[in-house]
Amino acid sequence: MDSSLNPISPQDFPDKGKGRAENPTERTPLLEGQSSSSTLVLNDDENATSRAESNRQLRSRLAKVFLVSLCLCIVAFAFLAMLAWSYASEVSRLSPDDVVRDALVIQGPDRVDVHKITWSGEIWLTVNARLGVDAGIVAGVNSKPRDTVVSRWWKACGRWGIQLLDRVTLTLSTITITSRSDPSIILASVSTSPMVVSLAADPPTDASWLTPVSIPVVIRPNNDTSAWIQFIRQSWRRGSIDVQANVGRAVVHGGSENEKTWRTWFYQKMSDVKTSIRFQIHALSVPPIPGLPAPGDKDSLPSVHDLVTLTTFHIASTSNNLNIRAFATVINPVPPKVNTTAPSIPFIVSLPYTNSSRPPIPVASVSTTSSVLTHPNITLEILGTVLPLSNNAVPVLSSFLSQYLSGQPNTILISTPLISNLTIQTSFPPPNPPPRILRNVTIKDMKIKPGTTFLASGTIFACIVLPKGIDVDLFVSRVFPDVLVFDGDVPDTNGPQPIPPPLPDPLPEGAFGRIRANNWLKAISARNTSDEEEGASYVVTAKIVDVPIEVLPGRQKEFSNFVGKVRS
Repeated sequence: MDSSLNPISPQDFPDKGKGRAENPTERTPLLEGQSSSSTLVLNDDENATSRAESNRQLRSRLAKVFLVSLCLCIVAFAFLAMLAWSYASEVSRLSPDDVVRDALVIQGPDRVDVHKITWSGEIWLTVNARLGVDAGIVAGVNSKPRDTVVSRWWKACGRWGIQLLDRVTLTLSTITITSRSDPSIILASVSTSPMVVSLAADPPTDASWLTPVSIPVVIRPNNDTSAWIQFIRQSWRRGSIDVQANVGRAVVHGGSENEKTWRTWFYQKMSDVKTSIRFQIHALSVPPIPGLPAPGDKDSLPSVHDLVTLTTFHIASTSNNLNIRAFATVINPVPPKVNTTAPSIPFIVSLPYTNSSRPPIPVASVSTTSSVLTHPNITLEILGTVLPLSNNAVPVLSSFLSQYLSGQPNTILISTPLISNLTIQTSFPPPNPPPRILRNVTIKDMKIKPGTTFLASGTIFACIVLPKGIDVDLFVSRVFPDVLVFDGDVPDTNGPQPIPPPLPDPLPEGAFGRIRANNWLKAISARNTSDEEEGASYVVTAKIVDVPIEVLPGRQKEFSNFVGKVRS
């Protein structure tokens, strides 16, 4: 048999890398290879047991930490809740009126800008002031000299919380302003935008902690002008402005208006808030008006005529209109520290009928220009036009001009379309001294026809000088001469003399006759630009033919001397 097929014995393979076999024991495995696997199983059991024990200890520790933390949180929450409740109880004791009176601090207003006045009567303005709330008073955490240790600690926590909150936003519904003496009289309603108000505790005595605010405000005055006039008169008589502000709803939340932080958790809503406000008129620095009672006296409120002074007045002709430009001064009741701007305000000037129930005649439409109000007086520029006049206005206008030229004041009515049912009666001042409209009246080429009644013919020349400030085109087509005839120059007279009968008493020196036409006479006029130191000047001429001359009583001698001169 071939040797390659012989069985192979173990001796043919040397036992390389192995040591001598160990002697068998009780723990020696019966099968080869069983020792390593048993050892691995034992080690895994020991590791699992160790890990389970570690997990149990970790869970125990975590449970203890959680329970301790939970207890601490509950205690802290309870403490903070009790602390907050204690502050809230202090706040709840104060009414909104107490907060406004004791905690709300306002400096100003520093500036008031009136942007517009709508045709419905709304006044849109912006008020700039400095505002702040002493929250320490509200929460009762301002320090006091006699505070105990616990009280000082409690107040210190409260002040720290106020410093963290820092600011709140106040949103108010429409504010209704009524008279404090009679709440049924509604004076106005006020709407404001949300206001961000700074908070402070133990603030300094000066105003350094106040925050400048700019508050848009819309005021809607009551159209009942009689209620306003009564309220103003009562306030002037008392020397103070006493009003009550009623707010249907007030919402206070922490932080700024659109802020999204923890501060907004602070939220407070109040309904039907009422607070009283008083302003001393003396504190408003109303300037003293010579000859008028001071605020608080028993005398009544001064009239508009006493408060407004027309300084200059100018009326001029244009191609289509009569334009008016005037300047007036008004007493400024606003405190001197407040800078105020006013928009343009339209007015209608009317002339009333004398002893008549007929409605007044509108004669002018004017408006003030927007301006900054100065102290102590406001200077207003007034611009406008004369309205077209109907035939019904002729008697009223004629009476106005007669009194004006005679140096007498005229009653006028002032109203504004912005405030319905408001009409102010005042007087239009006359020029001082009274103007001399008709000057240098002479009769040239005069001829006298003797007879039962002496008749005069000739050409009348007269110079018409309008009052200062009146520069209008004047066209004279007819005249009705009613003049006194003098031998020589006409002496100066103090003021205008009455032209219709009766005659002047006493008769002027040098006058001997009177010429009064029976009808209107044709006339022509031309502007005299060489003599316009005052108002516009015109020369008027008219021819008289066979007009009777009336000899004045007791002046026959003067008349005879004059006739002799004419004949010669």
